[in-house]
Amino acid sequence: MSQPVTWIRKVGPYLITSAIVVFIFLLSISYGSVQIPLRTVFLTILQQGLHIPFDVSLNDAHTQIIMQIRLPRVLLAFLVGASLGMAGAAFQGLLRNPLADPFTIGVSSGSALGAVTVIFFQFSFIGIWTLPVVSILSGLATLIIVLTFTRLVQRSFATETIILTGIIASSFLGAWLSLIVALSQEELRHIINWLMGSVGMRGWSYVYLILPFLVVGAVLVWICRMELDALMYGETSAHHLGVSVKRKKFTILVAATLLTGSAVAVSGTIGFVGLVIPHMVRLIWGPGHQRLLPLAGLTGGGFLILADLAARTIVSPAELPIGVITALVGSPLFAWLLYRQNRRRKGA
Repeated sequence: MSQPVTWIRKVGPYLITSAIVVFIFLLSISYGSVQIPLRTVFLTILQQGLHIPFDVSLNDAHTQIIMQIRLPRVLLAFLVGASLGMAGAAFQGLLRNPLADPFTIGVSSGSALGAVTVIFFQFSFIGIWTLPVVSILSGLATLIIVLTFTRLVQRSFATETIILTGIIASSFLGAWLSLIVALSQEELRHIINWLMGSVGMRGWSYVYLILPFLVVGAVLVWICRMELDALMYGETSAHHLGVSVKRKKFTILVAATLLTGSAVAVSGTIGFVGLVIPHMVRLIWGPGHQRLLPLAGLTGGGFLILADLAARTIVSPAELPIGVITALVGSPLFAWLLYRQNRRRKGA
C-alpha cells in the first residue's frame, strides 16, 4: 500500500469530521433572529477574534452580535459536547459496556447536586472557580461511592453492577435535587433552567471556566488511549500485556469525571451525548481509542452545537432547554444503534 493512501486513511477521518464541525460552527453563528452571512461570520472571527488583518469593513452591529453573543455560546456548546463525548467514550471503554456513560453511572447526578448546592447557598470559596471545582468533586465522590458499593456487593468491579448502582445513586441524588428545588425561592427559576440544560446567556467567562478542565481531562484520557484498548479485552488480559490496571483505571476515571463535572457546571444536565456519540463514532470509524477519543470529542461538540441551534430556533423567540433536544434525538438514535448491534450479533 502506498504511503499517500495510508496517510489519507489515517488523517481522513479527522479532516472530514473537522470540516463538518467547522461548517456547523459557522452556520450556527450565522443563523438566528438576525441573519448574518456566512462570509461575514468567517471574516469577523478572523479579523476580530484571531486578529488577522483584512482590508474589509465590518458592520459594527454584526460584529457585536457575533463576538459577544453567538460566538461564546456556540464555542461553549462545542466544548461541553466535546467533554461529554470524550467522557462517554472513556467510561464505555473502561467498563466494556455500551450503556456506560456519565449519567448511567451517577457521575452527572453527583456533579449536578454539587453545582445546585453552590447556586442555592451562593457559595464562593474560591471565586468563580467554586462552581466547577465543587461540581467535579461531587461527581468524583459519587463515583467513589458507586465503586465502593459495587466492590462490597460482589468483591469485584462487575460492569453490570456498577451501572445498576449508578442508576440507584442517580435516583437518590435526584431526590435531593428535587428537595433543593422545592426549598428554592428566588433561585428557583435559575436552578430549574440550569437543571434542564442550556448554554445560553453564559458569555466568555463560562468558556474560560470549562477550558482548563477540558484540556487536563482530555490530555489524561489521551495518555491512557492504549490502555483503554487493552482493557477492552478484560483486566486480566490487560495485566498480561503490561498495563498497570489499578493505576490506569483510576487515572481514566478521574479524567472522565473532570470532563463531566466541568461540563455539568457550566451547562447543567445534558443527556445522551456521552451515550450516543461514542457509538456513532465506533460505527463509522472503528473502535480504536486513538481515533475514537478525539473524534468523539469533535462529533460531540458538533452535535451539541446543532442541538443548541435547534433549541433556540424551533420556537423562536422563546428557547427550549438543550437537554430536551438531545433527549428527543438521542433516545430513538440510541434505540436504533442497539437494535442494529443486536441484529449484527445474531447474524454473526
